[in-house]
Amino acid sequence: MPEWSFVFIALVIGIALVFDFTNGMHDAANSVATIVSTQVLSPKQAVIWAACFNFVAFLIFGTAVASTIGKGLIDIAVVDPHVIFAALIGAIAWNLLTWYLGLPSSSSHSLIGGYLGAAVVKAHSFHVVILSGWIKIFIFIVLAPLIGLVLGIVLMVMMNWLVYKRPLKSINLWSRRMQLVSAALYSLGHGGNDAQKTMGIIASLMFTSGRMKTFHIPLWIVLSAHSAIALGTLSGGWRIVKTMGQKIVKLRPIDGFCAETASAISIFFATIMGVPVSTTHVITGAVTGVGTAKNAAAVKWQVTIRIVWAWVLTIPAAALCAGAVFEVIHLIAKW
Repeated sequence: MPEWSFVFIALVIGIALVFDFTNGMHDAANSVATIVSTQVLSPKQAVIWAACFNFVAFLIFGTAVASTIGKGLIDIAVVDPHVIFAALIGAIAWNLLTWYLGLPSSSSHSLIGGYLGAAVVKAHSFHVVILSGWIKIFIFIVLAPLIGLVLGIVLMVMMNWLVYKRPLKSINLWSRRMQLVSAALYSLGHGGNDAQKTMGIIASLMFTSGRMKTFHIPLWIVLSAHSAIALGTLSGGWRIVKTMGQKIVKLRPIDGFCAETASAISIFFATIMGVPVSTTHVITGAVTGVGTAKNAAAVKWQVTIRIVWAWVLTIPAAALCAGAVFEVIHLIAKW
């Protein structure tokens, strides 16, 4: 096993936390778009609210998702710090591109796509891929937003029945209060699932570099990842907020409550199952479900289709980026 310098390991950990930060920045829209668009909170208040719950999520959830990322997708015997470095650079590059374009693509799938691409290029084979882990992910690529969509429709129908013939002023007051709770639950789920992805990558780095004798997730990794994602959320992602909050369907406070609650339930379920899901997929599905329950014609399906295309492209695009980065590193190492 080669001797990896402390400086290089520290650099890769720093890059992993930068990725986590861009994850929070990129996915801030998912956490706050509905509550900002419905004017329950100002943008500044909303990102502070979301960031707080992103951070405290470690008190609620374990590290099952981190273990899946760290040792359940790629044969860890093939992984080394160069693979992880390339995976992170590929994921960050795709995240920043889609953020600039205002596309709510998946930071999660950017990371796992980058991990896949770098590992396969190093091994020159797909035999390093652990199929069982990927099967779960691909099932939830379909299942997670579908759960969000169905729950969004169900909750919207239930809420419309409960508030039938009640004064609009009373409905809006109740909905605004409840949306504070639903936004908190969604941010809790977002922090609980997404921060664990970076935890898994850092733990793999420490294990494959020989700085941990067994694969586990120590507390310093947990706190670092949650801090980075919370700070990223604080920075906001206003280009994507606009897409998520109003371009798919115009939202009222009661709509925002249903969308966030549906998303939180779906993400909680996946996190408990140890599956790294795209919180972006889930909230988009839920928002679309709420819009469909209101009036299917009100949903701007061309925006939804554009988002779906970004999802389809994310894993292969991030894999190609990371594979190219790994080849460059390999050439430099030869020199």
